[in-house]
Amino acid sequence: MNRIALYPRDRRSVAVARDFTRVTLSDWKVTHRQDDVLLCVSELATNALLHGVPPNRCFRLSLTLAADGVLQVEVHDSGPGDVRTPTPGPDDERGRGLLLVAALADKWGVREREPGKVVWCEFWGCAVP
Repeated sequence: MNRIALYPRDRRSVAVARDFTRVTLSDWKVTHRQDDVLLCVSELATNALLHGVPPNRCFRLSLTLAADGVLQVEVHDSGPGDVRTPTPGPDDERGRGLLLVAALADKWGVREREPGKVVWCEFWGCAVP
């Protein structure tokens, strides 16, 4: 199963992407790890807006649930492919998004596309028995 949505470069797009994900997971009857998935979608969408979506462009959110129960989240943007996991200090207010994704997802990564990149993460064991 696969669902795809496009979102404009607008701060409200993060909440709309999260709502799209919540509805999709509900339609697919995925309840296991739903909060983790929603948080990771928020973080990846926020990063796309802050670092990867030039003016007048969009980012794409793709959700895929495979038969083996692996849920994959992908956020496609047209920004540079350089993604780093920062080391924020204790008083820093930013820089923890990818650390959260790395901690919550079973696997994550980045791949290039033309133009831009895809930041993805996977959650295992999400299929309905």
